[in-house]
Amino acid sequence: MSDDISLTEAERNAGIVRCDACPVLCRIRPGRAGACDRYANEDGKLVRVDPLVLLAKPDVARVAFVEGSGAWRGELGKGEGAFVTGIGATTTYPDYKPAPFIVSSKHNGVDMVTVVTEGIFSYCGVKVKIDTDRYLGPEQAAVRVKGEAVGHVTTAEYGSQMLSLGGVHHLTGGSKKEGVATCDTLLALCNRQAVELSIDRGSTVVVQADKPPIVNGVVEERMRVGCGSAAIGMFAPQWHGHVDEVIVVDDHITGVLSEHQGGAFLDMKPTGIRVRGRRSTPGRYFQVAEPGLGWGGTDVSDPLEIIERIDPKQAWPGLRLLMVSTTGEHSAWFELDKELTPKAVPMPDPVRLVVERIAENCEPALCTVLFMAGAGGSLRAGVTENPVRLTRSVRDALTKVTLGGVPAYVWPGGGITLMVDVARMPENSFGYVPTPALVAPIEFTLRAEDYAALGGYASRTVTLEGAIARAGHVRVDQGRLDRDER
Repeated sequence: MSDDISLTEAERNAGIVRCDACPVLCRIRPGRAGACDRYANEDGKLVRVDPLVLLAKPDVARVAFVEGSGAWRGELGKGEGAFVTGIGATTTYPDYKPAPFIVSSKHNGVDMVTVVTEGIFSYCGVKVKIDTDRYLGPEQAAVRVKGEAVGHVTTAEYGSQMLSLGGVHHLTGGSKKEGVATCDTLLALCNRQAVELSIDRGSTVVVQADKPPIVNGVVEERMRVGCGSAAIGMFAPQWHGHVDEVIVVDDHITGVLSEHQGGAFLDMKPTGIRVRGRRSTPGRYFQVAEPGLGWGGTDVSDPLEIIERIDPKQAWPGLRLLMVSTTGEHSAWFELDKELTPKAVPMPDPVRLVVERIAENCEPALCTVLFMAGAGGSLRAGVTENPVRLTRSVRDALTKVTLGGVPAYVWPGGGITLMVDVARMPENSFGYVPTPALVAPIEFTLRAEDYAALGGYASRTVTLEGAIARAGHVRVDQGRLDRDER
């Protein structure tokens, strides 16, 4: 070991230990923790501060641990009652040695192996799905935290706005300040904490996994029932006989009932009310307004703004017009006077009931945070001496990949590129190292015979009981997964 990473004699005499869990290589004094707060010097020994986390069914967790260690007779050691996660397992960066825990178990009588570690991910980020019609910002606009770019706006997907945050270029390709801000943002989001994001030429939004978004200080309550055309398709029969025209205002596709196939099915006659925008197919209009925070995700505050003209050859005095947004949050009832000018009047109860039903059919607005990373490089060397075999085994569905016990979606194609919903993972599953990079639990589970065929470290396997004894301190979460998901 070269002088720049080895301890001096004076440091060794002072009880300082070297942490090799990441490239920072902290020198840690007795009673202190390293830069990541995950490792500490305990009486001259390097220890993992957080406990090893096991997932167990509620009844197993209660009997084995909650009622005290005296009630535990080794049931979990049989491998049928709990699952060892990578949370608190420690890392082996750069994986020049086997993973911290290679745990043997039985599942339905089959010998299994789970390779457990904490991976250091520089190539990682999060995909954020924000359920809202509100305008967050233009596609490709920078997303910032405390002024630093940490990602960008991507596509809108049927009532949700999508953000792509993190990635290696923000973590390591910019300034040190940008990298730190990105790492802090990813860590907070992955650990289900709230983060305020500002979007260039757009809005400010507070994002937290499994919580409603807060857009420009306003908590969103619901996502839209569908586009304007879809809303007409769903509710046209319920409006029949109570209205002469319905316009469902939407940033993407605004619907006009009398022109729509839903209106044609009900034999509704033309009303002569023409809306702005580009007509796509009958009753479906694009670009009726600019995106914004108003009706249906547009910049419209007065819905009559989108009416281009009213044809006197088709319209008539007393014509009943409902204008409503795709969430039911905005609605107005008009009747045409003798000059065919829309006048606001009280909404009839049967019509209001359908407006309320639109709102009822909207799902609650939530933020979804998906951790995305490439599990490649030397991480695989902690599983097998021939890393490409692990990649092939995952691709062939012989090896199941989980993060904190939660099944990951593995992208097709080369490498092990994965995504996982952080809301399903145990609390505080993620850590960091100041390189900067995120640290995430990861587990590879496969048949014992398949693990041997990989060239895995079969001789290093231990029972669950042995893993618990080696870890020293353990936390048991009531697993959300049944054994069939493992």
